Amino acid sequence: MSPQAQLVMLLWPIAIYFLFTRFPSQKAVIISFIVAWLFLPQKTSFNFIGLPDYDRMSATCYSIFIATLVFDFQRFKSYKFSLIDLPIIVLSICPLFSSLSNGLGVYDGLSSVLTSTVRYGFPYFLGRLYLGNLLGMKQLAISIFVSGLIYAPLCLYEVRMSPQLHRMVYGFMGQRQFSQSIRLGGYRPTVFLFHGLSVGMWMMAATLIGFWLWRSGTLKKLWNIPMVWLVAGLLVTFLLIKSTAAYAYFAYGLFVFFSVKWFKTSFPLLLLIISIYLYIFLAASGNFSDEIANQVLEFLSQIFPEDRLDSLAYRFNNEDILIDKALERPILGWGGWGRNRVFEYNWTGELVDITVTDSLWIISFGVNGLVGLISIFSVSLLPSLVFVWSRIKYPARLWSHPKLAPVAVLAVVIVLYMLDCTLNNQYNPVFMLISGGLAAFVVKESKMISNKDRPRKKITNAITPN
Repeated sequence: MSPQAQLVMLLWPIAIYFLFTRFPSQKAVIISFIVAWLFLPQKTSFNFIGLPDYDRMSATCYSIFIATLVFDFQRFKSYKFSLIDLPIIVLSICPLFSSLSNGLGVYDGLSSVLTSTVRYGFPYFLGRLYLGNLLGMKQLAISIFVSGLIYAPLCLYEVRMSPQLHRMVYGFMGQRQFSQSIRLGGYRPTVFLFHGLSVGMWMMAATLIGFWLWRSGTLKKLWNIPMVWLVAGLLVTFLLIKSTAAYAYFAYGLFVFFSVKWFKTSFPLLLLIISIYLYIFLAASGNFSDEIANQVLEFLSQIFPEDRLDSLAYRFNNEDILIDKALERPILGWGGWGRNRVFEYNWTGELVDITVTDSLWIISFGVNGLVGLISIFSVSLLPSLVFVWSRIKYPARLWSHPKLAPVAVLAVVIVLYMLDCTLNNQYNPVFMLISGGLAAFVVKESKMISNKDRPRKKITNAITPN
């Protein structure tokens, strides 16, 4: 942890305070989260007994919470509980019961609850407070797209020169293993994130958002530059970052919007949501057999290179071992301290960990059981499911409407992120912010966009900015 990294972390709350004095609170929250996640240093934290580490996420959440108390206290009074918030509440308190059921004690449980609340609860709740209208969702979508444009030259630099920006700015390497930055005969950028997969997921989201904002007419120019050129440049950058899975997510996102545009149906997104739930159900129950896994690998062999398939097969094999361990405590899991992992004695008599936990779903299942697994996926999938299911309020034919397009593309992006969570564990609080904003949006009372959007036999509703 270098002096400049420590200084940035200590000054960050002051920067957030400045943002709240300079911008409307809604925009200040969005900027704070995106800047914190994309530019603050990795592996830099301050430890306090009994409290979560003071890192870039906790610093951002605490600072925004205090700034809201100071500048926008009325915002708290606007919150009204809905059943759609139940998963985030369960996710936040579940670690306490996991700890108690494993005899780890109340102190450990409460510490885990606080960590989970900072990691998931605060971003969701702040999105719930600030982004539950068309204006907030539009600002969030545009901000993610702009952040992708800002990140593009940094990515291109590291594609050419290797991931070095974190070391150049903060004095130390930010990624876990440099070898994982080498892909397809070149470099996969990490910039200021923990892994190249995180960069791939973020640039996929920014590119898909930019594409739909352009095609829907929501945003025709930015910085007086036609959107077609900005989207094209971002697409080229995205293709150069060498993230195979992100390519597949982007292609499926385009397929969803192709179906929306030409067939006026959101069924592909609904199918994906159901498929994710079906996969974690089959896998967590131990019914995702080797035969099914082999069929999946055989199908994907027609699309992806052999090394990517070997990586996926390795994950499936590891998950088989971890599932057997998780099924010993299926409801509340094993709690923390690595108890969800599998250990064996090697030939020297040393107890070693024989498993690798790559995906968020298997980590959640092992640590917090079915309760934690269902809640963490429902936090993000349920708002999108409600949005898709509300065909009267938000029919697919309105997803290309300039007012509703930002909401639609964020609903698609969050599902694609959760799809990635079945394979990887690349935590990103901005996606929790999206989940909270989308949840707030779908529970609000609807008003009509315009009379011309009224079908012959039923009224089509959509929310207007408030």
